[in-house]
Amino acid sequence: MTPGADLSAGDTAWVMIATALVLVMVPGLSLFYGGLVRGRSSLNTVMMSLAALGVVTVQWVVVGYSFAFDVGTPVLGGLRFAGLQGVSLAPNATYAATIPHAAFAAFQAMFAGITVALISGAVIERMRFKAWLVFALAWTTLVYDPLAHWVWGEGGWLRSSGALDFAGGTVVHVSAGTAALVLAWMLGRRRDARQVLHNVPFTMLGAGLLWFGWFGFNAGSALSANGVAANALLTTHAAAAAAMTVWMLIDLSRTGTSTAVGAATGAVVGLVAITPAAGYVTPPAALVIGA
Repeated sequence: MTPGADLSAGDTAWVMIATALVLVMVPGLSLFYGGLVRGRSSLNTVMMSLAALGVVTVQWVVVGYSFAFDVGTPVLGGLRFAGLQGVSLAPNATYAATIPHAAFAAFQAMFAGITVALISGAVIERMRFKAWLVFALAWTTLVYDPLAHWVWGEGGWLRSSGALDFAGGTVVHVSAGTAALVLAWMLGRRRDARQVLHNVPFTMLGAGLLWFGWFGFNAGSALSANGVAANALLTTHAAAAAAMTVWMLIDLSRTGTSTAVGAATGAVVGLVAITPAAGYVTPPAALVIGA
């Protein structure tokens, strides 16, 4: 494999940095969740997020990327990229014309991994670890890959219909949220449903790492070091700040005090809300979305 002549060193460097930033979100998420559960469950909580990244990455290399981004049908990609065959160091003009195709595949692998990790919060203390690994593999193959193809893949029916999802509002957050809701309903309540916060500083640290990593998640989705990426970075920060501020004000008005967990949760809510629109809206609009 040889690099293509149209590669941009700046764009390539930015996407690789963004890939690393999204990876940081996985331990950030595990800390965020781990601080909200009982101490005896915290290690298992962290392990579920990291294990999901491992299982999903293997699946992504074998067939996941191909199912999501090969042409295939409007519903599912084909197998041309299975085993990442044909994913070279040259650009793929369909997805990113100035970075190596391999860099794009790596960036998208992080998205697949963090999406499954997000679901883990709904099954803590409810699902055995072995069952979680099986679920992670099956859900990525049967749900995430087809949905990514619909929205982002060449020939996907939502992409062909003109649907816009800048950084995964549908592909990542709607899918993970729906899966988490269904799993929570199917598995039922925990044996001990009392909320015991194991380590609030862990949750705050996790929220900070998520906020940090989200800059790569959203701004990296521009797939170029340009004005769109800069705007996405700014709107991401604005929405998170607005959501955190509003959450703290609501806490103050209701209880007379603002909690650390509330502030952390508010920031994450704002980050989720701005994800599909980060590259399309202005900073003032991002404040409204976050609030």
